[in-house]
Amino acid sequence: MKDYYYFLGIKPNASEDDIKKAYRKLSFKYHPDKNENDDFFTERFREIQEAYETLIDIERRRVYDQSFGQFLRSQKSVLPPKIKNFHASAVRAEKGAEITLYWQTYDADLVKITPFGLEKSQGERTFRIKEFDKEGKFQIILHATNTFLNKTAVQGITILEISKENLKVNSQEFSVPKSQTNPEKSTQELSKRWFIFLILLIIAAIAIYVSEKA
Repeated sequence: MKDYYYFLGIKPNASEDDIKKAYRKLSFKYHPDKNENDDFFTERFREIQEAYETLIDIERRRVYDQSFGQFLRSQKSVLPPKIKNFHASAVRAEKGAEITLYWQTYDADLVKITPFGLEKSQGERTFRIKEFDKEGKFQIILHATNTFLNKTAVQGITILEISKENLKVNSQEFSVPKSQTNPEKSTQELSKRWFIFLILLIIAAIAIYVSEKA
């Protein structure tokens, strides 16, 4: 069951004004028209809209609070949350590269992956990296929370940027010298050098022989 208070970033005892202020702030931030219709912002905006429409209505909020309270009581674990697995298909990538995340948590009733939002306790998500930070990093953080114990397990992944310039430099550094790519040509050049060396030795021997006779 969805936590509408979490979607709006407010407390369960928030007033009507608190709900309206949170909705205005978040709807402006996540509106699809301001974010080039990005799927993540579209989904986040839909969640905010859904939460607002439920909590701003007195009767709907009363029914929701009752149902959500029963849901929480049935879902709570008395064990601290654990992250068994959290990894990405790559930790070095170019801008625009497709990455897949995999995660698995235990004893957590609230799982959030920044910057994507709320997720299931286990699963996978494929996305493309649109931007790296100034240091060439893309940070992903998993929060697994047991709200009954008020404890959170946190784990992060840092994906480093590989620019096209770096790929070009690395390719040049590890390229094989041309002389090694054509062994037949190298053998011919070596034979030619030995032949010239032998000619010079013969000429020198003849010169010594002539000088001794004279």
